Amino acid sequence: MALSIIRTSRCLVRPFEQTPSGTLDLSVIDRLPVLRCNARTLHVFRNGPEAARVIREALSKGWFPTTLLQGVPRSPARVSFKLNAQDKVYGLLRHLLLIILNLSIILIMSQQSPMMSSFLIMFLKMTKASSHLSKCSICDGLGAAQFLNAVGELARGVEQLSISPVWCRDFSPAPPQQANATALPALPPPMPNYRLEHANIDISLDKIAQLKNEFQKSTGKTCSTFEVIAATFWRNRTIAINLKQNTNMKLVFFANCRQVLDLALPKGFYGNCFFPVTITVPTESLAQASNIEVIKLIQESKAKLPIEFGKYLKGEYLNDGEDPFTPPLIYSTLFISEWGRLGFNQVDYGWGPPVHIVPIQGSSIIPVGIIGSLPLPKKGIRLMTWCVEEGHRQQFINQIMKAT
Repeated sequence: MALSIIRTSRCLVRPFEQTPSGTLDLSVIDRLPVLRCNARTLHVFRNGPEAARVIREALSKGWFPTTLLQGVPRSPARVSFKLNAQDKVYGLLRHLLLIILNLSIILIMSQQSPMMSSFLIMFLKMTKASSHLSKCSICDGLGAAQFLNAVGELARGVEQLSISPVWCRDFSPAPPQQANATALPALPPPMPNYRLEHANIDISLDKIAQLKNEFQKSTGKTCSTFEVIAATFWRNRTIAINLKQNTNMKLVFFANCRQVLDLALPKGFYGNCFFPVTITVPTESLAQASNIEVIKLIQESKAKLPIEFGKYLKGEYLNDGEDPFTPPLIYSTLFISEWGRLGFNQVDYGWGPPVHIVPIQGSSIIPVGIIGSLPLPKKGIRLMTWCVEEGHRQQFINQIMKAT
């Protein structure tokens, strides 16, 4: 069944109070060119009386405590934000729309009908934004979820946010510049000639518990739900697509680094603080490995995170010329992300948490899997993927269904 959504009106949300003046510098991760992209999501709620008014008013109040999002980039060279109390601060809304929660949609489901009775397109697409707006990224997944939870608290009438936002973007100086600053940038790789297809895999909590128990019996150690699913996903996709021998298969996931810094960031930090963990294994070795062996590989790579992140902040990656934030975007590279623990599922605007959070495909050529939850009231995990072309899709589904 197809469903069309028509936007009938739009508006700018003005800040509830006058905003402060000042300049805020961005962090080394905020300014990474590779992060100039958006994660689009669909937030589904079962009901929501006067949702548009409630959320609009909460957003208006939310601009003030989150002044770190209220400016416009001052210049691409300085990579900072200038906050001007005399402005109407439309820059905040523009930047929030384009960088943090681009085209997030909240759907309000009718209690009387399985069809949607009303909806709210929460963020509008601006067409006259400054050219500097795409020079940086302001929040990672944890930070974006924290912002939405703050808006939810304001929508419910809370006067004091449970988590006060803090800036703290100076947790590290910028890494040293490359020695040869005049070198020409590398040419982009050829555009792949495949198109990735969508596939959802539902996994019961009992099956996850079984896989965890098998790992514990074999190694005497515990493992996480993420590690179980990532290993199962990566290994079985590798078997299904059956690339030629000696092809290096890469698994990439982004790990939170808030607590691995010498001085841990405060709870209210909601900027970018993560690092890509990349694991590389030849295709035949990965296909022949057991799930337990792949889980151990993932755990070993995660254990190196503090060291690898520290090296990155010191600029040591420049010695070998490989930027960990730019893994090859090809069919043999698989990205996986866990959304269930970010906090989106706890956002409450006054009518309870969302029934479901759904990612919207961002690229048809970058293989990706997102670990989320089944729609309420069901319990379990839904692995939402765009990771195989049509010729491999059924084999991938068959292979991973046997494992889960």
